[in-house]
Amino acid sequence: MKAASFWKEERNILLAVVGIFLLCFYLPIEALQQSERLENAFWESLHLVRWYAQEHVLLCLIPAFFIAGAIAVFISEDSVIKYLGAKANPIIAYGVASVSGSVLAVCSCTVLPLFAGIYRMGAGLGPAIAFLYSGPAINVLAVILTARILGLPLGIARAVGAIIFSLIIGGIMAWLFRHEDLEQIESQLDDDSQSDRSLGQNALFFAILVGILVFANWGEPESSQGLWADIYNNRWWFTGGLGVALAVILNRWLRVPWGKILLVAIVTLVLAIRFRETPLAAFSFASVGLSWLTLTTPGEPQEWFTASWDNAKQILPLLLMGVFIAGALLGRPGHEALIPSDWVAQLVGGNSLQANFFASFAGSLMYFATLTEVPILQGLMGNGMGDGPALALLLAGPALSLPNLLVIRQIIGNQKTLAFLVLVVIMATLSGVIYGTFFA
Repeated sequence: MKAASFWKEERNILLAVVGIFLLCFYLPIEALQQSERLENAFWESLHLVRWYAQEHVLLCLIPAFFIAGAIAVFISEDSVIKYLGAKANPIIAYGVASVSGSVLAVCSCTVLPLFAGIYRMGAGLGPAIAFLYSGPAINVLAVILTARILGLPLGIARAVGAIIFSLIIGGIMAWLFRHEDLEQIESQLDDDSQSDRSLGQNALFFAILVGILVFANWGEPESSQGLWADIYNNRWWFTGGLGVALAVILNRWLRVPWGKILLVAIVTLVLAIRFRETPLAAFSFASVGLSWLTLTTPGEPQEWFTASWDNAKQILPLLLMGVFIAGALLGRPGHEALIPSDWVAQLVGGNSLQANFFASFAGSLMYFATLTEVPILQGLMGNGMGDGPALALLLAGPALSLPNLLVIRQIIGNQKTLAFLVLVVIMATLSGVIYGTFFA
């Protein structure tokens, strides 16, 4: 093998081997053994992984996996290509994608199965990226909470900036990779798959699945009065009602036997009554029950489970690994890990270009659960964070995270992921500088 050919084919492996060797050779064991911060980072990573598993895998990711699986099975590729493909009407495609976050109160990780589902079904890269960004960035609950706690100007700037971001970033990504996008769509144009159900039936089915996701994760408000608080206090009644509607659909449209459905429903109801203070037990069993019902019913239900499982086994390990690394670097709110919180507070003070860039870049790696970015920002602003960097972090943080990037790379590749990251950081930085200079 010639040297040039060897370097071209094996350079990544060679560089990785050399890098790992040098790390092992110079590993500062003595210093690490005496480092209290390193020990804290290890425990913080475990704490964050446990919290993520308890609070987000069951309530957020499992419903999202089922929605993504349903997209793959119950929606024809022709429909996705028609409304979200590279050749679709851009006003419709980008319009739908850019405002989707106002309905889906999801975090940067929960949106990933949904993004993977529509992208693999033939959605154009631009609309798919617009959806990927907008899903976590502009849900209506987060915007309202931002306006109430951090001020109306920042809330408005977040909402407007996120919608504009999703359109611009999606458009730039579609232009940068326009040749690959068209090749992908053209390869799928021969598919003539059609759904056995009407558009209205499919719309109702997906509305129920999305409703379960939204109500099960409805955020707790500061005030105990008002519509938001009323929905929060009754969110499990809404979730249960939607579960009953889903059971009817499973039987009438997907031909799942009533005997199986009633067995799952009765056990779920018993758990809900027995553990009424912790509804997670009933919700967890209902998720397992839905998996059993779909897995053991031939035809579309079994295909639905298989598609959902394919998403889960690809995405979930990467997410947990990313959450572990994010916990080791930044820890939980109020708990330090490898990177001291004082450093962060100092670097985001004022409204300089450096402060806005650091807020954007740090936000793109940090993991924010839905709505948690607001109290975290409140604490940082109390420690001197400028208004511009606060907006920059709001525009970059909820939409991106290290776990999120690891999965996006698996779906669309290295180049597109890097381009997406760079675009988000640059635009968030510029938005922060403009807001801090003219509107703060």
